[in-house]
Amino acid sequence: MGSRWRGGDGGRVTGAVPARWLGLVAAVAAFVVLGLGVVYAGQGGPGGPDAWVQGGVDGAGAPWRQVALGVDFLGEPVGAAALVAALVTGCLVRRRPWAAVLVVVGPGAAVVVTKVLKPLAGRTIHDGHLSYPSGHTAFLTALAFVVVLLAAAGPVAVLGAALGAGAVMGWAQVALGAHYPTDAVGGCCTALAVVPVAAWLVGRVAGPRPGRGGPTGSPAGGERPAGEPADRGA
Repeated sequence: MGSRWRGGDGGRVTGAVPARWLGLVAAVAAFVVLGLGVVYAGQGGPGGPDAWVQGGVDGAGAPWRQVALGVDFLGEPVGAAALVAALVTGCLVRRRPWAAVLVVVGPGAAVVVTKVLKPLAGRTIHDGHLSYPSGHTAFLTALAFVVVLLAAAGPVAVLGAALGAGAVMGWAQVALGAHYPTDAVGGCCTALAVVPVAAWLVGRVAGPRPGRGGPTGSPAGGERPAGEPADRGA
């Protein structure tokens, strides 16, 4: 797959971030998710780091509670669907269908993985509700990751956007008392582990299309370099 992950749509589906860098991010994030899951498995209360963070965040008063509710809405089914639909529409308008696929698959896969992990971890909050990892945090982290990746930004921008989105949603979840801080960390890292895999899979399925794509390093869309004859085989 070369040194960079590229798919269809003229090689722009997954941007141009080095594959090794994305792989490293995914591996480290998966390790964090697994580690926190093991540490807090079956527990029904905050750990030491949770209690320390919650002391300054939990139970935010007005107007911060309203801000937290607004951010939380972005991870609810209606809010999430609206965000994804808007981004998919933008991709289709720009004739980037495989980018639209990644917008759906990346965040969707991250949320599905959190739903699979929750009963395995068995951590609970508020009358037995499964809490680890946070699905809301995973969704917004994954969406930001995908959007900046599709914008062909550099590694620092991609990771910064993902972590920033995860921090904002994680704050909202803790402020509203919906999750422990380590649940939010687990959700953010779940997205960081899942999105690179989803991006690689979409890129592999998309591939360079006959007559429009070319090997890595060739002009996007397979255009002929300036000055090259139209038909060298004639």
